[in-house]
Amino acid sequence: MLSLEELRVSVAAGNIDTVIVAITDMQGRLQGKRCHARYFLDEVVANNTEACAYLLAVDTDMNTVDGYQLTSWETGYGDFVLVPDWATMRVIPWQPGTALVLADVAEVGHAGAGDPVRVSPRQVLRAQLDRAAERGWTALAGTELEFVVYEGSYEQAWDSGYRSLVPANRYNADYSVLGTGRIEPLLRDIRNSMAGAGLYVESAKGECNYGQHEIAFRYDDALTTADQHSIYKTGAKEIASRHGYALTFMAKPNEREGNSCHIHLSFREADGTPVMAGDGQYGLSPTGTAMIGGLLAGLRELTLLLAPTINSYKRFAPGSFAPTAVAWGPDNRTCSLRLVGHGPSLRVECRVPGGDVNPYLALAGLVAAALSGVDEGRTLPPPVTGNAYTADGLARVPPTMNEALGLWESSELAAAAFGADVVSHYATMARVELEAYGRAVTDWELRRYFERL
Repeated sequence: MLSLEELRVSVAAGNIDTVIVAITDMQGRLQGKRCHARYFLDEVVANNTEACAYLLAVDTDMNTVDGYQLTSWETGYGDFVLVPDWATMRVIPWQPGTALVLADVAEVGHAGAGDPVRVSPRQVLRAQLDRAAERGWTALAGTELEFVVYEGSYEQAWDSGYRSLVPANRYNADYSVLGTGRIEPLLRDIRNSMAGAGLYVESAKGECNYGQHEIAFRYDDALTTADQHSIYKTGAKEIASRHGYALTFMAKPNEREGNSCHIHLSFREADGTPVMAGDGQYGLSPTGTAMIGGLLAGLRELTLLLAPTINSYKRFAPGSFAPTAVAWGPDNRTCSLRLVGHGPSLRVECRVPGGDVNPYLALAGLVAAALSGVDEGRTLPPPVTGNAYTADGLARVPPTMNEALGLWESSELAAAAFGADVVSHYATMARVELEAYGRAVTDWELRRYFERL
């Protein structure tokens, strides 16, 4: 990490000339501006900087859309304030001479930054972590992102209409040392670059889909994990481009296995004592039991935060290692909630999110559901020890975005945990996505109907 004083020294020595100030938007992408380092030190450090509020009111294509209370044509698309969080400042090795700092989003006040913008993803997560902190608990989390690597540039993929993409591996390279060696120069560059940016890299491995890989990072407090997740996704794409590859985190890039983002979650007391682990059945404490019970009870209502795109829902399929049932089980990868680890390392792994997830929103949803389980004294049904895909009597993960949207809008848990403004904001995001998809004519439709109907 990089302190302000260290930044000043690096700028004076000519080692850093650019500072990126960025937020994470609704889609989980870094958005912001590149400041000349001298300007950043002279002006932004003391006065923050501003950006158009439309950054939290557009679709994936950056189109302005109706329905958001935050900003609109009627209100003139004014600015909000980007308030740097100095704990996040770091050098990013894959961009020479560049540092990056993440910012929180605030309203424009009479004398600078005003109240936090509650619907910004980082603020949504902060609010839930504050609720946990009121109990003396810190949420710890790890996110496991998978991606598929294709030969050729992003521009070539775009120009080809994303047809006939050639994966970097032609076969299933799950755990294959030979398969990962095929693109080790890329994987090594990503690992070392992320380590240079302050992330604790654990390992890289092949996955099931052709050209699919995963780089794992050490868990941290939930906010730090979400920050690093967003930085990693942007950095990995930029590094891949430099190597002549295009990689994607989309949940289901083809009909084979999708890209998952399994999220591991646990809680600690102020002195480091685990909250979820105990002497009960399966190594759970009463609080841990209630937390998993809350996650089971809230998972369907909060799926929109875990699966935020049309494409997300195509990943949920039997036999794909993407869950279809709302179930829990010790070390059972067919369940949506998998109990992992022993003793102090005991944690729950949510297997619902895909690589397209916004980590701030997903973690906020999981923390909110876990806390609600404690408040309501939830208990657990018997675990699923067999195949959850074929088990009878289990609730199902919403199979479509339409269903997830309806559950989100009617959810008492979402309303109580996040507030009506946040519920409305992300319902609008989903509705915009559904309307855009509904208007599109796909290649599948042309192949199926053009000549034969």
